[in-house]
Amino acid sequence: MPVQSLPVRDASIHFRLLQQYLVLLKKYPILTKSVTSGILSALGNLLSQILEARKKATNGALVSEIDSAGATRYAIYGLFITGPVSHYFYQLMEVWMPTTDPYCIVKRLLLDRLLFAPGFLLLFYFVMNILEAKGWEDFEKKMRRSYWTALKMNWKVWTPFQFINVNFVPVQFRVLFANMIALFWYAYLASVRK
Repeated sequence: MPVQSLPVRDASIHFRLLQQYLVLLKKYPILTKSVTSGILSALGNLLSQILEARKKATNGALVSEIDSAGATRYAIYGLFITGPVSHYFYQLMEVWMPTTDPYCIVKRLLLDRLLFAPGFLLLFYFVMNILEAKGWEDFEKKMRRSYWTALKMNWKVWTPFQFINVNFVPVQFRVLFANMIALFWYAYLASVRK
């Protein structure tokens, strides 16, 4: 029995948003991925602040206001760093390690986990330090105090997701897939960098 098509205007809002996202992704891939990264990065930071406020409230401590500057820093990082860098990384990965390579599944994961993840985390610490208008000593202190811990947690949390992402998610959706996971990852990073 044939399925009846619905005009787009009669489709659900979710379907229309998805359609619009796909159109923008095709027309403006880097800009669309960058804006999406900026929004989801800011939401991750806000999530971290809300969770931390709830934790403080249950312990009877005073709850501070939402730090909009923190969310703005994460939005800037997502917009100017995460979106474009991830876009080009995934595109280059397709060229360097095509699916015709019999070991591409392992090579892609190793490239992502052993080279990209440490470098990208270092870039995160460095850019956030600049956006927070802090000096080199603060950067070194945060690196010594939390970089290795954050990198080990990155390997634990991200490895299964990145295995799926770099091997099974179509290249045009990899940044979005990673951004959805990063929503919670940035919440974690915001809490360990303090």
